[in-house]
Amino acid sequence: MGAQSTLSSWFTLFRFGNSLTGLIGVLFGALLALDGFPKDEFASITILHGLSVWAFMCSWNALNDILDVDIDKENKPSRPIPSGVISLSHAKIVTISLMLVSFLSLIIAGYISTTIENGFQNWMPSIFIWFLAIFLLVNYESSSNFSLKLKDRGLPGNIAISLSVGMVILFGGAGVFDFTNPRVISLFLIGFSYNLAREIIKDIEDMEGDKGRNTLAMRIGVEKTRIVAWVILLFTMASILAPFALEIFPKIHLILIIPGLMLIFLVKRKLAYSEDRNAQLLIKRSLQLSLLGLITSTLI
Repeated sequence: MGAQSTLSSWFTLFRFGNSLTGLIGVLFGALLALDGFPKDEFASITILHGLSVWAFMCSWNALNDILDVDIDKENKPSRPIPSGVISLSHAKIVTISLMLVSFLSLIIAGYISTTIENGFQNWMPSIFIWFLAIFLLVNYESSSNFSLKLKDRGLPGNIAISLSVGMVILFGGAGVFDFTNPRVISLFLIGFSYNLAREIIKDIEDMEGDKGRNTLAMRIGVEKTRIVAWVILLFTMASILAPFALEIFPKIHLILIIPGLMLIFLVKRKLAYSEDRNAQLLIKRSLQLSLLGLITSTLI
């Protein structure tokens, strides 16, 4: 096995592209809180928070494959671990190492905050957000008697994943001492609701391979689940428009989020024709365009 193929397999295991979005989310949170790019100590803390989230997400994604290795041997034999390209023992070592990188990045960021007057006190919410993410990870992935077993419970698991996605924005804002900034909260709600709708639709896609899970689609049926996803998307549209109505973002910049809103309307047609994969991909694209519009509004 060539070095390039092995590296590609690690990237696949970590879902490298998705993990990078976590780092970008931290930067977005800082940008929104500061109304511009972080500088000096804030820049250092933001970089460390971004590294912490990236390592955390890589670790989480790898852990998911480690725990699902027996299932993947049947359903996804080409994945890095069941295919044998990456050994289970090596995957465990790297997963633990990445979680340590995430924790150490958090500690160093906290130390830097102490060099600013009242900095550590203002930075402390970052600790709560990081440990809440750990709590969600453990209770999502673990099947022990002490776990909430969120992954197998369907909708609660979807909510946990969506909260963790939105919390990346809060983590970025907390790094610059302003995670309660209205712009940061707005983006948190938008990211949460977008992702919740997408997770629910992805569960419809994965029904055949989701034996043992109690997803929303399994409980109430596919058609009703699509209706639920659409209702959540209507809330998403409201959460995108509300910051402009409340003048959290300038009303004149409303034009910047029109492309993202237009794609949401296209999702309804895809759901009506049972094109679930296309629907969730449209949601992802709509999220990207909406975020781009909001960040552009902040910077101009």
